[in-house]
Amino acid sequence: MTAARFFAIDRATPGVWRATYSNPPINLLPPAAIVELQGLVTAVEADASARVLVFDSADPDFFVAHFDTAKAGELPREPGPSGHSPWIDVVVRLARSPVVSIAKIRGRARGVGSEFVLACDMRFASRQRAILGQPEVGVGLPPGGGALEWLPRLAGRARALEIVLSGDDFDAETAERYGWINRALDDSALDGFVDSLARRLASFERQTLGSLKGLVNRVGVPDGDAVEASNQAFFAALAQPAAQARRSRLGALGYGERSEFELNFGRHLPDLQPRPAATPSGARS
Repeated sequence: MTAARFFAIDRATPGVWRATYSNPPINLLPPAAIVELQGLVTAVEADASARVLVFDSADPDFFVAHFDTAKAGELPREPGPSGHSPWIDVVVRLARSPVVSIAKIRGRARGVGSEFVLACDMRFASRQRAILGQPEVGVGLPPGGGALEWLPRLAGRARALEIVLSGDDFDAETAERYGWINRALDDSALDGFVDSLARRLASFERQTLGSLKGLVNRVGVPDGDAVEASNQAFFAALAQPAAQARRSRLGALGYGERSEFELNFGRHLPDLQPRPAATPSGARS
C-alpha cells in the first residue's frame, strides 16, 4: 500500500481497520483518493487478521461532499483487480470482500459520497449531522457510481426515483426510513454504537463472515457491469452542452468551497437552471 494521503488508518483494535477520510476544505473525492482507496482495499484483503473496515470523516460537516469533476481527466483508465474501472473496482470489491465494511456518517454524503456509503456493507448516520443526496440531475448528469443500481434495491423504485430525480438533500431519519442507511443514531451515541458493532464482528471468524456475506450477496447486490454502464454514462454526460451550461454557474455559487452553497447543495440546485436568452427589443414574445 502506498503512503496515505487521504485516509488515516487506525488499527488499534484487533481485527478492525478504521479509515478516516480527510481532504480539506470539504472532502471532495478526487481521482487520486479513489486510487488510494483501491490500495486500501487491497491491503485489508491481504491482512488475514482483518474482519472489519470502518470508514468515517475527519470533517463533521462533510463525509464526502461529491466527486471532484474538475479533476475527472486524471482518473486512470486501467481496470482494477475486479476488471472494472477504478471507482467501480472499489464498489465491487467492497461487496465481495470477506471483510465487513461499515460507513459511519457525519456531515454531507452527496453524489459519489452517497455512492461510497452505499458500497459499504452497513451504514450508520448521525441523526443531527448527516445529510445524504444524489444531486447529479441538477448539473445535467446521471449518478455514475452505483446509486442507480443500489437505491432501487434498498429503497424501492418510487423512492429511488424521488432521490435521483429531485436531487434534494435527505436527513438521516428519512434516509433510515427509506432503507438508504441501516440506522440513524443520536450523534452522541454514533461512535459507541459503531465501535461496539465492529468489536463484536471482529470476534467472529473471517471465513464465516465472508461466507455469510457471499450468501446474502445472492440477493440485492448489483452486477459490476451494470454499475460500469452508469459510470460510462456519467463521464459521457460531462461533455454534453446542457450539462456544461449548468456547471458553468457553479463557480460563482461557491462550488468546491466551504460555502453556504455546498452546505445546502440540494436547496440551491434549481438556481443552476440556465437563464433564458434575452428577447431583442421590439420582438414579440
